[in-house]
Amino acid sequence: MGKRTPLFECHADGGARMVDFGGWDMPLHYGSQLDEHHAVRRHAGAFDVSHMTVVDVEGSDAKQFLQRLLANDVAKLVVAGKALYSCMLTPDGGVIDDLIVYFRGPDRYRVVVNAATRDKDLAWLEKQAQPFSVDVAERQELAMIAVQGPKARELAASVIARQFRAPALALAPFTAMDAGKLFIARTGYTGEDGFEVVLPGEDAVDFWRRCLDAGVRPCGLGARDTLRLEAGMNLYGNDMDETTSPLVSGLGWTVAWEPASREFTGREALERERRDPQRRRFVGLVLEAKGVLRNHQRVVVSGHADGEITSGGFSPTLERSIALARVPAGNYEVAQVDIRGRLLDVRVVRPPFVRNGKPCIDL
Repeated sequence: MGKRTPLFECHADGGARMVDFGGWDMPLHYGSQLDEHHAVRRHAGAFDVSHMTVVDVEGSDAKQFLQRLLANDVAKLVVAGKALYSCMLTPDGGVIDDLIVYFRGPDRYRVVVNAATRDKDLAWLEKQAQPFSVDVAERQELAMIAVQGPKARELAASVIARQFRAPALALAPFTAMDAGKLFIARTGYTGEDGFEVVLPGEDAVDFWRRCLDAGVRPCGLGARDTLRLEAGMNLYGNDMDETTSPLVSGLGWTVAWEPASREFTGREALERERRDPQRRRFVGLVLEAKGVLRNHQRVVVSGHADGEITSGGFSPTLERSIALARVPAGNYEVAQVDIRGRLLDVRVVRPPFVRNGKPCIDL
């Protein structure tokens, strides 16, 4: 038996198929992954993401610590509530984890990291914090629920207003607010609008049930994965890890090169890689024939070395197979993928594939 979130009984009572995910018992789906995917694209879905690790970073050196720790620069955060997406890197430039950091006020930040990397992330944070006057505290007592979709903000805001007397509807994209017991962020992992709500574990069940009563559909990890793939969002362990850098993982935009005087962990290695003309590309692929693109399939590019699919699957929104892949340097728009010994044509595109329910590529 794995670890359980405060919503475990809700999932069991709702008929969810439970699976192990990073040591947690989590819902894969509630009967139909496809229906859950479409619910988020067309209406609203709720995800239990309480397995994610919430860490508060506070102290007089909090800003300087995070500037050294992260490839992106928290100095960009000057208004309370603003959020920043970044990676923590090894000295060699490999990705320890990707995360979101929220600025809560002078010397106060909240960091949310992945569940599967919790132990190594906490150990790295604590080790790197030693030279700084800063407190790093995991908030295990908190739960986290994501409500996503075109109707998500409207429905979730009404529940939040009734249950907690907190206004949330006017929250700007990629910002957060402290509202009594709640920490409400207009962020997500689906390519749709919505909220990620951090709240005390003892309040999670009531909030979850009220969201479902308001018409939000419960969703599992299966739909979460197809939604993030369509949105071109990376999954740690698939699309990047400690052997790959942000520059070859489609995350070069998360590296703040200026000011040049800021020394962040991994910078020297990234500077060398940035100058390499043979640096691999991170691209999207669209299968032009019948079949399914899968993780680790070989990508064949004429006149170049081979590449590899990092995340692949069927897109319910586009009704075709898509993938993210790491491929050789070069200017080309077509390639082939080895599917069980057959080379099938794929189109090379720039992710995302779908955002806010609309295709981002020509079909």
